[in-house]
Amino acid sequence: MNRSLPLSSSLLLLLLWLPGCSAVQGFFALIGPPPTAGTHMRQSVIDRLAPAVRKDFERLTGSHHTDLLTAHKAVETIPAQFKRRLVVKALKQPWDGLTDLERQGLLLAEMAEGGATNLPALLDVLEAGMDRTSTFYKPVPLPTSAPRRDLLAFMVGSLEQASLHREKALTNLTEAERHFLFLHARSMAEHFIPQIVSLSEQTSARAKADLRFAELLEEQVDYASLIATAQVLARLANERFLHQVAAAWTKPLLPSVAPLGVTGDVLLVQETSYGMIVIGGPGPNTYDLDKGIGLIIDVGGKDLYRGMIASSTDEEQGNAIIIDLNGDDTYDGAPLGLATGRLGVGLLVDYAGDDVYQLDMGSGGAGFGGLGILFDAKGNDVYMGNRLTQGAAIGGLGLLLDAAGNDRYTSHGFAIGFGGPLGVGAVIDITGDDHYQCGDTYPSAFNAQDAPTGKPGDPLYQYDCFGLGAGSGQRILTKRADWQAYSLAGGWGLLLDIKGHDHYESANFSQGQGYFFGMGIKLDLDGDDEHQAARYGQGASAHFGVGLFIDYNGEDRYGSSGPFYNGGVAWDSSVSLMIDAGKGRDTYAFERSTGLGRGDYTGWGLFIDEGGADQYRAKSGFGDSSEKGVAGFFDLEGEDTYTLPPDSSIPADTRPGNGRLFYYPQGGVFVDR
Repeated sequence: MNRSLPLSSSLLLLLLWLPGCSAVQGFFALIGPPPTAGTHMRQSVIDRLAPAVRKDFERLTGSHHTDLLTAHKAVETIPAQFKRRLVVKALKQPWDGLTDLERQGLLLAEMAEGGATNLPALLDVLEAGMDRTSTFYKPVPLPTSAPRRDLLAFMVGSLEQASLHREKALTNLTEAERHFLFLHARSMAEHFIPQIVSLSEQTSARAKADLRFAELLEEQVDYASLIATAQVLARLANERFLHQVAAAWTKPLLPSVAPLGVTGDVLLVQETSYGMIVIGGPGPNTYDLDKGIGLIIDVGGKDLYRGMIASSTDEEQGNAIIIDLNGDDTYDGAPLGLATGRLGVGLLVDYAGDDVYQLDMGSGGAGFGGLGILFDAKGNDVYMGNRLTQGAAIGGLGLLLDAAGNDRYTSHGFAIGFGGPLGVGAVIDITGDDHYQCGDTYPSAFNAQDAPTGKPGDPLYQYDCFGLGAGSGQRILTKRADWQAYSLAGGWGLLLDIKGHDHYESANFSQGQGYFFGMGIKLDLDGDDEHQAARYGQGASAHFGVGLFIDYNGEDRYGSSGPFYNGGVAWDSSVSLMIDAGKGRDTYAFERSTGLGRGDYTGWGLFIDEGGADQYRAKSGFGDSSEKGVAGFFDLEGEDTYTLPPDSSIPADTRPGNGRLFYYPQGGVFVDR
């Protein structure tokens, strides 16, 4: 790997590659101890606040807490295929498991700040959370000089090595199995839903096919070699090498030489066994892409890309790479056709410009039995997606990494950091004042009860999101034991924003939300932010899910369209934690919602505000619980204001206020210091 990685990154990779030991164990051995002074690693907020909260929380909830942890020991017996180690640990040992999740997020922040150079290490850290890591590989040496033959040899050698790793990954699959996996990836993207309640002939057939898809990936695919494939290809994004390419090829070829679908100046066309290599000129180019392109490097200009853009096009050619060095570009992708990996790797790197990404279903850094990676280095970019876009995955990895700029992310759902079964999906934005929006398309099943006569646009009408750091399984809701075996545990969804004054807006199930053995994490490390969500938002979980939400700094505002459950809330044997760290003046405008620490039906829900003169408004919650749940509300410092809306159901003797401490006999606690 690249020797310029930070020391902790190099140690991580060394541990992951040590023969004779578990790569995942090695990873967690690294992140286990609190970071020491002098390292680049940010301090864990959970580690910092646990001494001020944990002892009192467990003491005041007493036997309720003990009984809940005893009940959670049985989570491994719940029917759900392919549970991940991290989520099981968090359900059984909430403090330790959530701390592991946070530390992994902080390590990802460190990796991400290294840009394209650290992409190989970043992939290993993300995949470690899914109990996966790469096989050892010897990278193709970067050119030490700039002759064309050396530069071209590096390109061809990288494509060749990646192809060999991919073939090794798929060697145990028959031709029919490869074809099934490639085609069913689209079915998963089109039809995935978190809960199946009606086992019709059609849904039953899909559930069976979904299980077969997951079993083949877990048992027959050498996934470690797929990760290595992506790491090999990521080295093509080396900036020094790309500048050498731009300097070495400057003279346009005759227009007749340009491949079909490519217009504008073309500087190189090279056929290889691994797909065509094309270098586009500094002016505007148009690329209408289908099959046969292995690598495009465009040196500049306002370019237009359409079709299958840096995406697996069939089971034969699974790897495709596009690198654009400069210009305000437009990417208009086909379904599963923009930085999408299916039985291979799709990698898109854009180094500069105010770019527009028009993302159809299953694209924008998306993986379905493969790895899809989108890296944008700078510019004020727009990501417009619908379903399973922008760092989304089922049975693979999806990553969208944006290094700089005031960016806008929009989606319909299952997006912006979404991990479905066997999937890890992440959006990481390093700096800029960004806007995130998810959920205005898919009507929620809750409308049948909460708004039976409601219509889109009505105040009580709800939509589902499952995004902005959400993980979800596919739950078969039935009493038939034979069909429960088709339930699939969720993956890991992450939204990590490192710096900037950001705005988040989302519908139900979002912003650090876990559902059915899925884990969702949202971490905002700096800035004065606004977090607007809806039901099951801002650190929420349901049905054996894990949700973690932390805002590390700034004067922040939280709101919800309601009607229930925001801010460290857990339902049905789940675990959730919401923390606002720092001493900023924060506002919690939850007049239309409930929460701020709530646990129901053996759920473990905790809310912590570290300090500041905060304003709290919510109908109910504040550390309340029911049905063997455990919950806590902790405000650790500051002169706060509590205003209850007129329809609040909180009794007079348990009304929140400054300097108050009380516990609910059913297993909840309120503490304001």
